[in-house]
Amino acid sequence: MAILPCIILAILLSEEPLTKALAQFIDGIGNNNIITMCLIYLLAGAFAAVAKATGGVEATVALGLNYIPGSFLVPGFFIITAFIATAMGTSMGTLAAISPVAVGITQTAGIDPSLMAGAILSGALFGDNLSIISDTTIASTRTQGCEMSDKFKENLIYAIPSALIAILFFSAANNETVSLSEQQYDIISVIPYLIILILAISGLNVFVVLTFGILIASGIGIYMDTYTFMLMAEDIYSGFVNMQEIFLLSMLIGGLAALMYKQGGLAYISQHIENIIILVGKKNENIKVRAAEAGIGFTASLTNLCIANNTVAILISSGVAKALAKEHNIPAKRSASILDIFTCIIQGIIPYGAQALLVSAAFEITPLESVSYVWYCMILSIITLLFIFTRKRDANLIINN
Repeated sequence: MAILPCIILAILLSEEPLTKALAQFIDGIGNNNIITMCLIYLLAGAFAAVAKATGGVEATVALGLNYIPGSFLVPGFFIITAFIATAMGTSMGTLAAISPVAVGITQTAGIDPSLMAGAILSGALFGDNLSIISDTTIASTRTQGCEMSDKFKENLIYAIPSALIAILFFSAANNETVSLSEQQYDIISVIPYLIILILAISGLNVFVVLTFGILIASGIGIYMDTYTFMLMAEDIYSGFVNMQEIFLLSMLIGGLAALMYKQGGLAYISQHIENIIILVGKKNENIKVRAAEAGIGFTASLTNLCIANNTVAILISSGVAKALAKEHNIPAKRSASILDIFTCIIQGIIPYGAQALLVSAAFEITPLESVSYVWYCMILSIITLLFIFTRKRDANLIINN
């Protein structure tokens, strides 16, 4: 509902006749990237729903718990949550599935609930940022014009070191030990997630990957006599419904962005950031490029602080990011990666974000306590800034204006 007054204001501010302004808005909604992104949202939602319904989440959690030492529970839950979120492509869905198990283990082992909440929040944001089928990945790659597999490989440069350091932090803080009984699971239920990850990384078309994932997950459920074609249809529809909000919002933002572009709003924002970049970089082109990358991250972060939704923040700030990337020859995969990283960082550390609210409710702690140990996001911010300001530019990756 918040976007409707913005659209009305944008139409009123247009110097074009009402009919033409509305046509510009509708053209933005029907933009090829916007419609493609929305279709991917639907398939991603369907896969997540079917894979969960066929026991994929429960099997993955049980598999992880069987191999986690009692003294490694907190970092272990970070790893489990990170894997599930990367495979499912949704931080909220992962947290909803993992929180009840994490709460039970926390109470049994006497672990600080804030610490465990921080661990699973960290894992969920790791997967949300890295996943090929995450709505943030879909939004950042489609708006910046790069392949998902390329953005995934670029993200690994920042995510892996940050995750390893976070594991060390969680290990050092995990002072409690508990013996867990052996968990029962069927390894075959984990296969759809593994297939999705492998196929997506290989560079296969995302529509093919997600369709194949849905069929594999459904086939496994039917083979195990726990699923039927009717249940599959219901779950696919449920997955579509789960994506309804971001689907409609993406279309409306596409229309609003078209109006902003036609009226010079995006150019105005880009120019002000460009002035700062010129001031900082002066005559040093290398510093200008680094300042431009930092500018992309700052724009995305500020937007996310205001609206507390990382996907929407990417959609809103994507036009400015693409303009800065083009002006300074920043590869599309890098601008997409920076957009996604900074919005996920902010989403993980704001106590009023949906993820923090969900986890704080599950653990019965305050939202501020739930984000106090989200070490992965904090470390990721430092690692990313270090890479931005110290990483050498690869001449082979530079694109022409």
